[in-house]
Order: sequence, then C-alpha cells, then structure tokens
Amino acid sequence: MSPRGALIVDCRVPPRVRAPSRHLMARWADAALGARGTGHEMALQVVSAPRMRALNRRYRGKDKPTNVLAFPATPAPGVRPQPLGDVVICPVVLRREARDQGKNETAHWAHLIVHGTLHLAGYDHEQDAEAARMERREIAVLKRLGFANPYRRNQHLAGDP
Repeated sequence: MSPRGALIVDCRVPPRVRAPSRHLMARWADAALGARGTGHEMALQVVSAPRMRALNRRYRGKDKPTNVLAFPATPAPGVRPQPLGDVVICPVVLRREARDQGKNETAHWAHLIVHGTLHLAGYDHEQDAEAARMERREIAVLKRLGFANPYRRNQHLAGDP
C-alpha cells in the first residue's frame, strides 16, 4: 500500500518467476520519480522472453527480446491517480546481461526499473545530450538506493561479495 498521494505501482509478476519483491520494485520506481510521482500510477510487468520478443517486434521493429520496454500513457485530464504508463521487464534477458556484464542481479533489476520509469517521465536517450541527462539521473537515483554506477564496466555493485 502506498502512502496517500505517493506513486502507485501495480506490479505483475507471473507465478514461479524469480524476481525482487513487489515492494522493492515499487520502491525503486518511486525513487526514480521522487516528488513527480505523487498522484500518479504505473504498471510494472514481468514477462517471458517470447512475450518480450513479440512486444519489441511490434513496437520497435526489433525481432528479439530486450531487457526493458516503457509505454508512456496518454495524459488523461481529470483522472486520479494520473496514469504514467507501463514498464515491461524480461528477467531472462536481465539475468543474461547481469551475468555477461559481471553485475549483481538485484542491482540490474533496480537499474532497469529506474531506467524504464524515467522513460515514463519523459526521459530519453536518442540524442547524446538526452542520454547524458538520463544517465546522470539514473546514477544519482541508484546511488541513493545503495547501488553503484551501472555504467562503469567490470565494477562490482552493491551487494556483491
């Protein structure tokens, strides 16, 4: 349950899928938005690789599963809480990336949730200046959450032995 006025996050995780707790995922999304999340809601869905591949093919024209997709909602005047959109995460891709990049899996979950949530808030990385702005925000949010800079290669992240 979110405090009154705070960001509401509807987490949908299929049974038997290993993922962080819904509470943690909601906390990470809320941290990404800060005060801008007040009075808003979003959905966070965890999906299979075939489902993510289909979404990525349909919406981005890329015929492969990806780690995270964000689908911002169209503003709905007068609707409360105001919908931000959906963030979709594929744990199969996430785990493979964490392993291949030598990252702590929990830290990678946090990073992808923060990244996707920032897309819902209008952040993007299509242009260099936008990418730098988004990365700075991600690094700052993750630092406040106790995680290291996810863009540093071969660095052990918080929680690693």
